[in-house]
Amino acid sequence: MKTQLPVVIAFLAGLVMVSAFFVPEHHLENLSQNFLTFVTIVGGFTLLLGMVSIMRANLQVVRKKGKGWGYKLILILTLLIMSISSLIWGTHEGTVYHWMFQNMQSPMMSTMFSLLAFFIASAAYRAFRARTIEATILLFTAVIVMLGRIPLGQFIWNKLPEYTDWIMAYPNLSVQRGIIIGAALGAASMSLRIILGIERTYMGKG
Repeated sequence: MKTQLPVVIAFLAGLVMVSAFFVPEHHLENLSQNFLTFVTIVGGFTLLLGMVSIMRANLQVVRKKGKGWGYKLILILTLLIMSISSLIWGTHEGTVYHWMFQNMQSPMMSTMFSLLAFFIASAAYRAFRARTIEATILLFTAVIVMLGRIPLGQFIWNKLPEYTDWIMAYPNLSVQRGIIIGAALGAASMSLRIILGIERTYMGKG
């Protein structure tokens, strides 16, 4: 019963959502919207569950004074302060939450993305080695796109931005569409597996 009931619920919910997409029936559309609202509510509770899980995992390290326990203590304190202050005073400008977000979280996000740029540059260096014909084409195209996006490229050749726009609008867009189609087919196949009860990893069992 513990495994059959979630499968039945997933099947019925998936059947309603698929039917509402293809069948323009008023009651069916309202039911699908109610399901989407319910998913949003459940998502909010999972966020709360994630916070509790983070607190438990980090509290254990702090109690044992494990590796990096000082940073984990700061994480717990800031998490509590931001959560409690947002519930009491809200998240608008001038509140404690807003100040901490603008002066603590935003700089950390900027630091993370700046570090990501170095990782991208390192990956590009490894990928752009002209060892094969395909790698040479990739290298040549990447150089055109990068130069066409900066003022230096336009200074070198004023038509370079036009070629960059053409590459982004045609070859690049066709590849993006292929990736999106592949991802959509994968999502559709996974949804069918869940609806039919073949995929049960969401219950913690394969």
